[in-house]
Amino acid sequence: MTKGGPVAPEHPTPTPGRRDPEGRRRAIIAAAAELIVEGGAASITHRAVAARAGVSLGSTTQYFSSLDELRDAALHSLAEGVDLELAQVAAAIEPLDSAPERFAALMHEFLVNQRQVRAEIELMGLGVTDARLRAVARRWTDRLTEILTPHVGRPAAEAIAVHLDGVTVHAGLHDEPIPVADMARAIRALMTIPHPEGSDPR
Repeated sequence: MTKGGPVAPEHPTPTPGRRDPEGRRRAIIAAAAELIVEGGAASITHRAVAARAGVSLGSTTQYFSSLDELRDAALHSLAEGVDLELAQVAAAIEPLDSAPERFAALMHEFLVNQRQVRAEIELMGLGVTDARLRAVARRWTDRLTEILTPHVGRPAAEAIAVHLDGVTVHAGLHDEPIPVADMARAIRALMTIPHPEGSDPR
């Protein structure tokens, strides 16, 4: 399980043949995503992406007329796995009230992967500075809140999702993420936040 879905392949997609223009485009996006994970969005240049993807410099400018367009495509690629991954989360947390430890273990799987953590933090930072990317950057937090709300109510769901955003940043600043047991204890405590009077979180 990965919080932000598949970030980018460990090895760039092999360069497609001339008869596969869509494959070339995917390879370029995958290469750009990998560079973002390694060095941030500022590391994106047409030349660097072309070299990583194993295509000509002209191919990158053929498919993406500007660096902003290429960067945005790469960032959307980084976020595309979110819905599939969250579907796995939704299935794994049943029932959340009796097994927050299982949910915490799923989150810990993401946090031990520094590549994934860097990608998520990069998305957060770009969402702060670029309003166009805010919805992409918030996709995981917003969708997780929706998944948790039927189990614990909206206030607790929002608190848990925000807590996990903080845990992600913590993992990026330390050699090791917060232990599973500590995460589970925090999640269990946040689950006790009362939902609005008269409403039923289930």
